[in-house]
Amino acid sequence: MNVQRGKIVSGGRLLVPAEFRRVLGLSDGDAVVMEVSDNELHVRPIKSALRRIQHDLRRYASAPGSVADELIADRRAEAKRD
Repeated sequence: MNVQRGKIVSGGRLLVPAEFRRVLGLSDGDAVVMEVSDNELHVRPIKSALRRIQHDLRRYASAPGSVADELIADRRAEAKRD
């Protein structure tokens, strides 16, 4: 990806070039995740951050399927024991 100049506008808003918004699939009002690392600002779509988290956590799931389904089954089993 090429480098372009952005701008901080009134109210501390960051103006992101249209090409970057298009590549990232961002529209007005979309949520983003921002992080400062080594004195640099990293901005990414929240959808991208969630996909990364889901991918990282997938290895902890005991079997293919939804971790939520597994948690619900555990809660139901606990309720039957009580």
